[in-house]
Amino acid sequence: MAKIINLKNFKDNRGTLTVIEKEINFKIKRVYFIYDAVGIRGKHRHKKNTQALICINGYCEIFVNDNKSKKKYLLNKKNKCLLLNPRDWHFMKNFSKNCILLVLCSENYKKNDYIDTPY
Repeated sequence: MAKIINLKNFKDNRGTLTVIEKEINFKIKRVYFIYDAVGIRGKHRHKKNTQALICINGYCEIFVNDNKSKKKYLLNKKNKCLLLNPRDWHFMKNFSKNCILLVLCSENYKKNDYIDTPY
């Protein structure tokens, strides 16, 4: 099942720096971000791809089903990271107007890695 991790922040009088690469357990091969989102995004799981989702501005909700349990996560802090396993069928919704959702992936995009049907 997906899980939330808190990324480490380093704060001083110049601002705050949040470190990602040492906190996730995969090599990052793909990076993208979603913004100006309305409605529902996602609605899939993967065969191989692991993902780390970070809402770097605003907030959104992530709904996850791993065929054993269902859970809703609120991403509303810049240092809150949701780790999704390939088996986690998920979708995102309830995006704030200013939401920017950063997605880090363990695999490059491959259409045949996507499974659109839920459990």
